[in-house]
Amino acid sequence: MNLLIKGGRVIDPSQGIDANLDVLIADGVVLELGQGLAAPEGTPAIDASGLIVTPGLIDMHVHLRDPGLEYKEDIATGSRSAAAGGFTSVACMPNTSPVIDSKAIASYIINKAKSEALVNVFPIGCITKGGKGESLAEMGELKEAGCVGVSDDGKPVCNSELMRRALEYAKGIGIAVISHSEDLALVGEGVMNEGFVSTELGLKGIPWAAEDIAVAREVYLAEFAGAPVHIAHISTVGSARIIRNAKARGVKATCETAPHYFTLTDEAVRGYETNAKMNPPLRSAADVEAMKAGLADGTIDAIATDHAPHHPDEKDVEFNVALNGIVGLETSLPLSLKLVEEGRLDLNQLVSLMSCTPAKILGLDRGTLKVGAVGDVTVIDPAKEWQVEAAKLESKSKNSPFLGWKMKGRAVYTVVKGQVVYQA
Repeated sequence: MNLLIKGGRVIDPSQGIDANLDVLIADGVVLELGQGLAAPEGTPAIDASGLIVTPGLIDMHVHLRDPGLEYKEDIATGSRSAAAGGFTSVACMPNTSPVIDSKAIASYIINKAKSEALVNVFPIGCITKGGKGESLAEMGELKEAGCVGVSDDGKPVCNSELMRRALEYAKGIGIAVISHSEDLALVGEGVMNEGFVSTELGLKGIPWAAEDIAVAREVYLAEFAGAPVHIAHISTVGSARIIRNAKARGVKATCETAPHYFTLTDEAVRGYETNAKMNPPLRSAADVEAMKAGLADGTIDAIATDHAPHHPDEKDVEFNVALNGIVGLETSLPLSLKLVEEGRLDLNQLVSLMSCTPAKILGLDRGTLKVGAVGDVTVIDPAKEWQVEAAKLESKSKNSPFLGWKMKGRAVYTVVKGQVVYQA
């Protein structure tokens, strides 16, 4: 629980710090930041010269598949993957089997994480009972059990009146509402982005309007209710524009995007590549540009992976029947650092997007290196080059469109409460 991290470039937007400093952690909390710090004899030390030291990275949108779908991933393997990616905290979505809609299931995850996880695991509960979109789940009970947000992720809450009540109730008890925004009638039997590529491949498309219409509804409901709403995994020009305009009006709307939405287009689907099948689908070059612009101007508040592990038997099938989703915990940081290399973001913005702001949205006591804060730290080598290989991924599943890609930048130490849980 004690650790001295010496001589790194400490970047902590929560304090406006960007300087070469030492970080001393004692009894699992940050004791001191400064230059030339001395630690008690026997304290382990990390030489962070030439490295970047940040508050522990936070992924506010992952699927750990536990309970019920452990053949894809479980809390132990998912947390190892998170640690290898530099994440000290993850928030796990409720579309497990059974879903997280009760105190019992939330408590199961928290207790299992205490004994098996390398990183902090915070459950997200369901908005509706069973995730069926028919009646509200017991949000107060879920919050008491330790849930840090509610979502029916994987599908939208189609009933607008029900979503209105969810926002109003969640506001009263202080829990985040995370919306999977999608108009299912417009999605229909679509399996990829509607456009030139889908037409060429003979695959049914999903129009951008399916996302934009649903995002607009959530924004207007949040405005009407005077309540905050967080939009998951946005992917379109229109979504970014709607949220940007809403923020300008003072609506309490936040959102996230994922690295694949600012890295890949629907061209990645060519060859009927099922590892490029996800929901929302990969979009056009204009949409990729909109995600980069939204991250740069503050429209998009967080980078989240939507880490979605699947067994090979669920991906090595015809494109139409393959399941949606990719693993992303171990590739998120280098793909995001590329935005810094391209000059689209600076490092302070990136740390805000991957640590400070996700903590704020979910109400976590993380995302900062302030004295007295929990000693969760990520140490990054921005120049480290490596290749994505399925056999070396810590996740139980290997469904990534980035297999074989050469990456630049990696977490070389992941520290949770003063303990090194991963070292590259």
